[in-house]
Amino acid sequence: MKVEDFDMFCTLLRQRSGLVLTPDKAYLLESRLMPVARKWSMKGLDELASAVRTKREEALLRDITEAMTTNESSFFRDQKPFDQFKAVVLPQLLANRAAKKTFRIWSAACSSGQEAYSLAMLLNEEGPKLAGWRIEIVGTDLSGEMVNKARAGLYTQFEVQRGLPITMLVKYFKQVGDKWQLNDDIRQKVQYKEYNLLTDLTPLGQFDVIFCRNVLIYFDQPTKGKVLEAMAKLLPPDGILYLGGAETVLGITDKFRPMDGQRGLYILAK
Repeated sequence: MKVEDFDMFCTLLRQRSGLVLTPDKAYLLESRLMPVARKWSMKGLDELASAVRTKREEALLRDITEAMTTNESSFFRDQKPFDQFKAVVLPQLLANRAAKKTFRIWSAACSSGQEAYSLAMLLNEEGPKLAGWRIEIVGTDLSGEMVNKARAGLYTQFEVQRGLPITMLVKYFKQVGDKWQLNDDIRQKVQYKEYNLLTDLTPLGQFDVIFCRNVLIYFDQPTKGKVLEAMAKLLPPDGILYLGGAETVLGITDKFRPMDGQRGLYILAK
C-alpha cells in the first residue's frame, strides 16, 4: 500500500471512529479493506483509495469504517465487572433510586450485544428485588451490522460457550438450527441503536451507569478526553462509569475519579 494511501485511510478512520492506526498496522488495514474493495467491484486498495478521494460516497466510507472496527465481545466478559455490578452497583441504585424506581444503563460500543444482554439476564435473576422497577438498557455501536446482529439475539455455539453459564443458556436461549437465540423477554429488555461516540451524545439522554469497556484503548488522548467529558455530562452526581481493565481516566480528564476499592469503576469528581 502506498504511504499516502495509508495516511489517507488513517485520517478517515480517526475522524469517523476515533481509531488510531500506527504504520505497523498497515497489514491489518490491507487485510480488512480488501473485502471492501471486492464488494465494490474494485481491483485493489489503490482503486479504493482513489474512490474515497474522488467520490466520498457515504455508503463506501461506512463500509470502510465498519470493516476496521474491532467487534470483540462475549457474554459476561471478564466476569469481575458483573460481580461488581451485582454486589456494589445494583444495591446502590436500589437505595438511591427507591423513590423513582427507575434507572438507565448504557452499553457503549456494544458490538453484537453480549454485554447488554448479560446485564439483562443478571437483572432478571434478581427477580423480586426489582418488582415494580422500570429499567432501561441501551446498547449502541458504530456498526449497523453489529446493531442488527445484537437485535436478532442469535449467536453461534462458539459465542454462547464464551462466558455464558450453561444454566443461563438453558434458561434464556432456544436452539435454532446450529445457533442459539435469546428468548424474546430478554431481547425486549434492551434497546439497540446505531450511534457514533464521536458525535453529540446528549440525544441519548441521561444514564445512571455507563459501560464503556475496552473502547478507549483504540483512541488517541484528545479523543479519549472528549468522549469521557461527554459521558460525564450524561451521568447524575452519583452515576458510575465502567472502563476496561487496561483503561484509566488518570492523565486524561479531571471529570472522573476511581471509585474507592473498585477497580475499573469511576465516579464523577467532586
